[in-house]
Amino acid sequence: MNKSNLLFLISILVFAFSEVFSQKTEIVYLSGTDADNTVDWDFYCTDGRNSETWAKIPVPSNWELQGFGTYNYGHDWSNKDIKLGKEHGLYKREFEVPRSWKGKTTNIVFDGSMTDTKVKINGKSAGVIHQGGFYRFKYDISKLLKYGQTNLLEVDVAKHSANESINRAERQADFWIFGGIYRPVFLEVLPEIHMSRTAIDPKADGSFNVLINLNESISDLSATVELFDLEGNQIGSAVQAEIEKGNDEARVSGKFDNIKAWNPEWPTLYNMKILLKKGSDVLHEVTERIGFRTVELRKHDGFYINGEKVVFKGVNRHSFWPETGRALSDRNHIMDIELMKEMNMNAVRSSHYPPDKRFLDLCDSLGLFVLDEVTGWQQGYDTVVGPKLIKETILKDENHPSVVIWDHGNEGGWDFRNEKTFPGYDIQHRPIIYPWLLRNGVDTHHYPEFEYAIGRYIFGNDPFMPTEFLHGLYDGGHGAGLEDFWRNYQTSPLHAGGFLWVLVDEAVLRTDNPGTVFDGDGNHAPDGILGPHREKEGSFYTIKEIWSPVQVEPVAIVKSWNGRLFLSNKYIYTNLNQCSFKWEAVKTGLNPDEEKQVGSGTIKSPDAKPGETAQVEIELNNALQQADLFRFTAIDPHGAEVYTWSWPVVQPKDKAKELLAELNAGTSEISIQETEETVTASVADVIIEFSKKDGTLLSVKNGKGNVSFTGGPVATGVEYEVTGTNWNMDNEGNFRFEITSKRYPRKMTWTLEKSGLLKLDANPLRDGVFDVDFVGISFNYPETKCTGVKWMGRGPYRVWKNRLKGSEIDVWEKDYNNTITGESFNNMVYPEFKGYHGNLFWATLETTESPITIISETPNLYFQLFKPAKPEHVAGGTFPAFPEGDISFLYEIPAIGTKFFRRDRLGPTAKKGMFFERWGDDSYPIKLWFDFRGN
Repeated sequence: MNKSNLLFLISILVFAFSEVFSQKTEIVYLSGTDADNTVDWDFYCTDGRNSETWAKIPVPSNWELQGFGTYNYGHDWSNKDIKLGKEHGLYKREFEVPRSWKGKTTNIVFDGSMTDTKVKINGKSAGVIHQGGFYRFKYDISKLLKYGQTNLLEVDVAKHSANESINRAERQADFWIFGGIYRPVFLEVLPEIHMSRTAIDPKADGSFNVLINLNESISDLSATVELFDLEGNQIGSAVQAEIEKGNDEARVSGKFDNIKAWNPEWPTLYNMKILLKKGSDVLHEVTERIGFRTVELRKHDGFYINGEKVVFKGVNRHSFWPETGRALSDRNHIMDIELMKEMNMNAVRSSHYPPDKRFLDLCDSLGLFVLDEVTGWQQGYDTVVGPKLIKETILKDENHPSVVIWDHGNEGGWDFRNEKTFPGYDIQHRPIIYPWLLRNGVDTHHYPEFEYAIGRYIFGNDPFMPTEFLHGLYDGGHGAGLEDFWRNYQTSPLHAGGFLWVLVDEAVLRTDNPGTVFDGDGNHAPDGILGPHREKEGSFYTIKEIWSPVQVEPVAIVKSWNGRLFLSNKYIYTNLNQCSFKWEAVKTGLNPDEEKQVGSGTIKSPDAKPGETAQVEIELNNALQQADLFRFTAIDPHGAEVYTWSWPVVQPKDKAKELLAELNAGTSEISIQETEETVTASVADVIIEFSKKDGTLLSVKNGKGNVSFTGGPVATGVEYEVTGTNWNMDNEGNFRFEITSKRYPRKMTWTLEKSGLLKLDANPLRDGVFDVDFVGISFNYPETKCTGVKWMGRGPYRVWKNRLKGSEIDVWEKDYNNTITGESFNNMVYPEFKGYHGNLFWATLETTESPITIISETPNLYFQLFKPAKPEHVAGGTFPAFPEGDISFLYEIPAIGTKFFRRDRLGPTAKKGMFFERWGDDSYPIKLWFDFRGN
């Protein structure tokens, strides 16, 4: 059965059901219910692709994604070299209307149509043109319908508006510009006398106020309010109010006892049934799903929800999917919400327009605070359409408990004269903010530098939360810098949270080009924590750790550790005794699947209220004596992992000793050959040629052939000048080659042992270094010969100096890829292969020649694995420096910036490195072992 027939059958069933329960509102879809469940309508596009001929189009959809019209990004209006598509889409749809609807009120409802929309029923206008592309609007078409017959719906949708303020607010913006009926269209059938609006203000204590608007009042009526939990159990007794004849507005107030308040951690919902009666007869029945919660903005203090001070941990979200544009499905909404909650976020800003109703339904049920935004990217609606669109936003979204704040535009996208519309309609009187302004008692300044500001933010007098900050681009921003900003903000009692820009890379699938091409419009759209299909970038896990509502206070774990952890509760409404915790100690192998658990258990959850820190003690029973790693997992009250932390129990030198004992099998005598420029040491099948001039590897061979690991050691990040070399055989018959230099590292020593293992000792930093991006030693290896890597260290994603959180120490494995974060949309593989990796214990390069294993004895050593390719449209500080070599071992690595700021405008961990030594310091040399034997 096709979707059209299925929906028609559903409509028939709804009709049959409604004959018995005629007092309820009937909803009959003329379109599909979402982008995954569409209905074909007749369609005619006036310009662009596939224009000037009637065809079929799925509804809801954006017509560009269906092969019609012209693609445009919101900046195209200012580029004379780009055609600005101003096509219209003409739609037709026939539908049946039963005779039983006669005498009722039938509205046709559009949940979203871009943008100017004219509607005709049976050739007659349904009402004035609707202008504004992100809003629900409706027409009473009762008098235009032919009952018991087929009716014709005709819709004319203009991609651009006749109202220039709408074009400036919606079409001349930093996001993709689409056309079409992209949200559902349905008929709303109401009894002859009915409630046209039921606005509810349910407070956290169970009290409520309901505003009822009637379509007419020709006799005395009454309104009854009943409450049910989601299992259908009635809560308390019904509350009733009388409505005198002539009153088309009524209020019902009361209180239900033993209510559980709604919040994102415990999103408890109820069904409130509102009955309009004449005597004992029910004229109309409406059921609204609600949550009881109280929203306050306390001046010079902060946001309070249910009496608890809130810190918003949020992200900006565009309604977007690469293949369907702004036409979304439940699948898309659920995926986004689950990913946000997985990152331990509690809030989302609906940038830069009101979201789908289903998204808000799901935020209600799954638990997210929502900042609901009226469109206006950087210019606002005029005073004619502005109040209408604000009203439409409130009427659609007013009863959602998740909606706690109204955003009046964005970054200048407002007219202050329109603000009075919000309190005029919102009976909850939610706070109204202006993203990027200090206004109405809230400072939302966008993209603050770390040192911002004088008299504002942490130095200010008002609650502050940037509604956009740490602007992502490619691999920059988001998680990079978040720890510094968050720590700094938490020093102020006025900290109210923040919203990262943005959730996903908005790369659209272009259907106007041959092949599969995903287009992010240069660097305008690839700003996400997630790829277009929600691929996770490294910052995903950084955010997850930093915003974890359970924080583990810093601890060093060694084999003699006493098992004590201090857990800080960063929840708002949850005691840690409602969470659960588990741990394990593991012995690692040379592959991720070779680890062995040597100890595990759970702990009694501590009694720690929000804001408190509690000590827990783990009964280890000597488990750490055989372990390499200790892991600790926090699990929320609903069974979801909050975060899993890992700590190494052993030092790199201890793990190296263990591995070398396994690898150091067999001995052979070493032979030496010299030429004028080289010295070659051979043992068993390993032949290593060194440069006499500087001690670098010139060639490496084993029994399988060449190993192209050459060109080092070379000191990187400092001025490096070799002053001398010498070589000899030590007393144990091992070959030693010594390199001296003017400054760091002063001395490096190669040792080829009779086992065939090659050791490098590079003296620790002795000389002062200042403002360095990196410092260490480098080698070369052809990237084309590398097929993968296994390693023990931080992973699986690469790190930056200001983005170490979210990468945990473990044994990891990944195949080679050449992903450019936020750009490689046609071949996006995460985690990226190339870049900096932290806390190296050992690594094995998988190659087309033979595997190369490198073992480190140096703590906190970074491992550079080739250089990521430079994105085409780099901006700000989103492409940090890399050493000249292909493979590097480093004490220091650079931070990464954001789209707008180089790293020197970010926090302390973004600063360049510096070091100077005091005579007598026991510093750590770089000690590496190389196994070129190809085993």
